Amino acid sequence: MSIILASKSASRQAMLTDAGVPFEARPADLDERAIEEQLQGAAPSEVALALARAKALAVEEADRPVLGSDSLVVVDGHRFDKPTSRENAAEHLRFFSGNVMELHSAAAITRGGEIVWSHAALARLHVRELSDEFIEDYLTREWPEVGYCVGVFRIEALGVQLFEAIEGDHFTVLGMPLLPVLGALRDLGELPA
Repeated sequence: MSIILASKSASRQAMLTDAGVPFEARPADLDERAIEEQLQGAAPSEVALALARAKALAVEEADRPVLGSDSLVVVDGHRFDKPTSRENAAEHLRFFSGNVMELHSAAAITRGGEIVWSHAALARLHVRELSDEFIEDYLTREWPEVGYCVGVFRIEALGVQLFEAIEGDHFTVLGMPLLPVLGALRDLGELPA
């Protein structure tokens, strides 16, 4: 039996596919900014968890588990959402240059409309000094794909060139703490143990 993935994220879908987890993608329809507004002052991991839970709860399914996931980026105390334009992406990259990006990824699983599991993870990505020339070339090659990515990068593509060091789990960097998700699905009897 497959699970429901409450996301349209190509990265999250690829992770589940590559891990052999049968799923149906059914993106959640909710106002993420409104949820974030209610959580002003909350820790980034709490916001990521709240969004993951809200996504899982927003997809109604009586018979199958629903997996929601979300990621957010904090750099130098400032939280960043997905860029709104190519120019905004360039602004983000200039701000990230030479700083440490904290990437908070969270996941939640519901059954019958109830949260049965949730988890948040953190990765720290050390962004190297980025020249304006690099940023322009990078966006020429990666836009618009990175416009759908918090942090303006795809680690599995040219985005790896933004960093000089990464602390944390590779899957967290991709946008979902996959190993804990797989463990939870096994504990819930959705995957063979």
